[in-house]
Amino acid sequence: MRNPHRLLQRALMLAGAAALLAACAGPGSTSAPTGEPVLLRLIAFNDLHGNLESTGLTLPWPDPAQPGKAIRLAAGGAAHLSGTIQALRAGAPHSLVISSGDAIGATPLISALFLHESTVDVMNRIGVDLAIPGNHEFDAGKDELLRVMGGGCRPNKPDALTQSCPLGESGDSRHPGARFPHFVANVVMADGKTLFPPSVVKTVAGVRVGFIGAVTRVTPSIVVPSGVAGLTFTDEADAINAEAARLKAQGIQALVAVIHEGGDTGTPGLPLEWNDAACPNPRGAIFDIAKRLSPDIDVIFSAHTHQGYRCVVDGRPIMQATALGRGVSVADLVIDPRSGDVDRARTTHRNLPVFNERSDAPLRAAITAAEPEPFASTLRAAKPDAAVAERVAAYAQVAAPRAARPVGVIGGAFERVAKSDASAGRLVADAQWRATRDPALGGAQFALMNPGGVRTDLRCARDAAPPCAVTFGEVFTMQPFGNSLVVMTLTGAQLRQMLEDQQRPGRPAPVLLIPSSSLTYRWVARADHGQRVQDLRLAGAPIDPAAEVRFTVNSFLADGGDGFVMLREGRQRLGGELDIDALIAHLKSSPSPDPVPRITWVD
Repeated sequence: MRNPHRLLQRALMLAGAAALLAACAGPGSTSAPTGEPVLLRLIAFNDLHGNLESTGLTLPWPDPAQPGKAIRLAAGGAAHLSGTIQALRAGAPHSLVISSGDAIGATPLISALFLHESTVDVMNRIGVDLAIPGNHEFDAGKDELLRVMGGGCRPNKPDALTQSCPLGESGDSRHPGARFPHFVANVVMADGKTLFPPSVVKTVAGVRVGFIGAVTRVTPSIVVPSGVAGLTFTDEADAINAEAARLKAQGIQALVAVIHEGGDTGTPGLPLEWNDAACPNPRGAIFDIAKRLSPDIDVIFSAHTHQGYRCVVDGRPIMQATALGRGVSVADLVIDPRSGDVDRARTTHRNLPVFNERSDAPLRAAITAAEPEPFASTLRAAKPDAAVAERVAAYAQVAAPRAARPVGVIGGAFERVAKSDASAGRLVADAQWRATRDPALGGAQFALMNPGGVRTDLRCARDAAPPCAVTFGEVFTMQPFGNSLVVMTLTGAQLRQMLEDQQRPGRPAPVLLIPSSSLTYRWVARADHGQRVQDLRLAGAPIDPAAEVRFTVNSFLADGGDGFVMLREGRQRLGGELDIDALIAHLKSSPSPDPVPRITWVD
């Protein structure tokens, strides 16, 4: 069998010569198709979530010394992402960089504090060529999305925690917006037009290539309803297929789908192997969508689930590069210049890590050595982008004093560690219930919080005694994900089953969701699955299995996060505000830690 990477290198050399001839024609010229194949490198990243700094970012990587075990590989950061992209672009005569959604929303402070203008600015500097919106782009509503991407400053109120156009004093007086187009085929306005163009067509060496976008159709159920009022999120496959047919009728043969929806592969609990082309145990919405996509689609870039995979289904790759700027997906297309068709047999693709300054040097060298060419050489050549690093540092400097602003008062230390439910989790659950119990805001009877979503304790400063003020930075560190609240309905029986599934068969220990003060029960650790949840009560009264109960979780749980798939069955969903906003509002009431567990643990 001929080595596909040698074929790729030969195509690169041939296409490079063609590109040199085209460059001699001068700026703005469009080279006519020649007989040589056109090589186009597509570089995609997904779910950046405003992670501009590299601090704390890691990838779970298979441990070479212990099969089946994972180690943490430091990865990510905008300067390193940009450097990796530049190295990839240097190895190809034609390339395009794609953001597959959720570039903003659910972000660290360096993005959220500046209304995500900082992230868009950095994406411009990285050289993004085109992007689709993910569900989190709609967190602040359609109008704010259009402003952030279209440009312009928002008025800054004196008491606002956020700041628009933060670097104005250095001459950047106006947020320029995205210098790259957004496209999405399945978000339709009331007048029947799409919010953004359904596709983008790029001409590469005289060949037209079409990119068609879609975002998960469940977006309205996981964002604030008022923010997407008047928008319809249609079936992803139907929208893409309709646009593919339209582009095909224009003679465009090379088609790429960019979909903010995802899935997972492999065995749950085992380390990531994101380049296993055998694609073991594929599951999730993206694979169902792919089965229904037009056979004219040549490549599928996916997102949303923060997983890494590189599958080949029906002869075309389906790829995702985890999330947070820690990796990129690369697909090298070989296109016939006369027909415009992609030669799928010669398409090569790979997921690559974004090494950073904290990456373990021996592990980095081992990973690089194991990569096929030309990707091994690319990883060796990648260097952090100094200009991007300087820009990120400027935003970090402006963020520092704002992070220190007080936002509330606490009457004692809220801690995360506990055998059942912890006081920090109770604080968050109570805040979310308080934010959604009004009938107009969902009519929640209680709230449940996943312990992994509570990232730190909340304490008084070292020299302060309670009651004491807490800062925005401290609260944001406790709740950094920017999840929105979702109110839903289950029956009492479904609720009990979901709580029993906190420790499914085969799981050695439970992951106990932390309830607000209105919900209590006993957890009998030694009992069999199905018998551990006892004396389940709402507002002190036993819950009728047939009764409908209405409660609040964050959007991560609502989508089945942490394995709570039954929450996907929740009915009558209503989106609410962001979790951090609910917590800040609750802190204005000066809460004290509740010493009484809502879950009584019985060994």
